[in-house]
Amino acid sequence: MAAVGDDRSDPLLAQAPRRWMRLLPYFVALGFTAALIPTTTQILSNDYGVGGGLAGAIGVAQSAPLVLAVSRPLAAWCIMITADVLGTIPLFQGDAHNPSPWTAMVIVAYLVLCIALSLRESRRTLVGIWLVTVGASIALGLFSDETSQNTTVLLIVLSGGVLLLGALLRERGETRRKLVAQETISEAERTRRTLLEERARIARELHDVVAHHMSVITVQADSAPYRLQDLPDEACEEFESIAEGARQSLTEMRRLLAVLRSEEKQGDLMPQPGLAHVNQLVEATIRGGVPASLSHLELALVGELADVPPAVDLSAYRIVQEALANVVRHAPGARTEISVSLDDDALLVVVVNGPATEPLSPVESSPGTGHGLIGMNERVRLVGGTLDVGPLPDGGFRVAARLPLTVPDSPTV
Repeated sequence: MAAVGDDRSDPLLAQAPRRWMRLLPYFVALGFTAALIPTTTQILSNDYGVGGGLAGAIGVAQSAPLVLAVSRPLAAWCIMITADVLGTIPLFQGDAHNPSPWTAMVIVAYLVLCIALSLRESRRTLVGIWLVTVGASIALGLFSDETSQNTTVLLIVLSGGVLLLGALLRERGETRRKLVAQETISEAERTRRTLLEERARIARELHDVVAHHMSVITVQADSAPYRLQDLPDEACEEFESIAEGARQSLTEMRRLLAVLRSEEKQGDLMPQPGLAHVNQLVEATIRGGVPASLSHLELALVGELADVPPAVDLSAYRIVQEALANVVRHAPGARTEISVSLDDDALLVVVVNGPATEPLSPVESSPGTGHGLIGMNERVRLVGGTLDVGPLPDGGFRVAARLPLTVPDSPTV
């Protein structure tokens, strides 16, 4: 339970989020103490014939440890059990018909202390406390008059029940906290695994892009002596060295790709898509029930977008693909606008959808994990761009990415 702090010296409810909750144990302890001391003094004086001064001392000794129990319940129990046992001695000299060996005030104070003990101490300690209670009760019960109201069994049963119930509640709270902590760790691990998988996927895709350029370099370097007339021997050797270096680089990239590709992906050697395939992607989405539309895409593809770097081209396609997949999953039937255009030295990709017009399927009705957004963010970071995503006031969603046409040497962190 939240009442138990990690440190045994912490007061009860020390980890509570609000100040009044942290002060609550002190108020409860002070309230019981303030009520029990005068009550004990009066009853011991009137019913048991104990002198006023001694009755007051017994009342303080049997009730004041409740304040200490807020932070050190075991020490408070040691004081209270001693005071309770010694406080029974004057009772045997009073009216034999009064409750003994434990008065009603002793039972109330002891049960309150048992609550504090059960929220802090271990099972073994609680069993020991209860056994001491049983032994003390039975031993004192032997000196009680047969005509008195024997409270031995009452304290044994009530204290055992309170200790057991409190221990069960505390252990249940500790189990729930551990489960929450484990779920938090598991979610962090799932997010990290998704991030690593997305990075590996991006690396596999970029391999095809880089491999294409390396292949072009190899072919050009190998064919240069035949295409260019009267090349000096030094130039031919230089071209041959360039071709050899390119071939070695391709070999190393293939080895790296073999590590990155999982077994089920070994046969996935299809060319990587780009903006030229967005029309096909939108058509497939429309067939899935989302009325998507294109803005600026056809006009841009005819001209300037033909010179978009391959990494940017691939990243833009994947961002549109993931955004449309999210629309299909979480906003079926929503009107969707897709805009891909050039802005000075950057490619702008904007996907905006309205609220869902069809009910969500039971599979998609639960909140998403955000893993698709993780993939988008990684692709934008790869090319040094920026990503802005978020809900709209009308219930829709907006994805906006700005991808620089000049890809940095290393991705932005």
